[in-house]
Amino acid sequence: MSTQGNIVTHFGRPVQRYVQTLQLRDNPELIARYRELHDRHHNPALVRQGIRAVGLLEMDIYLRGTTLVMIVEAPVGFDWDKAMARLAKEPGQSEWEDTVAPYQKCAPGSASHEKWQMMERIFHLYENEASAE
Repeated sequence: MSTQGNIVTHFGRPVQRYVQTLQLRDNPELIARYRELHDRHHNPALVRQGIRAVGLLEMDIYLRGTTLVMIVEAPVGFDWDKAMARLAKEPGQSEWEDTVAPYQKCAPGSASHEKWQMMERIFHLYENEASAE
C-alpha cells in the first residue's frame, strides 16, 4: 500500500464533495476480482460516460479490507437525488450494478444509490479557524 498520496484534480471552482461507504463480501478472491473490475482495462467506458453525463466531476473509490469508501465531487448546487435517479437509467448502468452486486453486501437488484451509504463529515481542516464556528 502506497503512502505517496493521490493527486487531486482542481476544477478552478468550488465543488461539493460526497463521501459514501459500502461493504464487500469477506472473500479475498471476490475482492481481488472486484478490484480488477474497477481498473482502467475492465471498467466499461459506458459506465464512466454515464457518471460524467449526470454531472459528476470526479469519483474515487478506496478499499481497506472489506470496506469501500467513495469520494465524489460535483459542481456546487448539484442535486444528488436527481442525478442518481438519472444515472440508474443511463446506458450500461443497470448491467454494471448487476455485475458488481455479487461482490457487495447488498440486497439483490439494488441500485447504486441504495447500496452506497452517505457518510457524515465530522472534521474539516478549515482555512480560517476564526470562521470555523
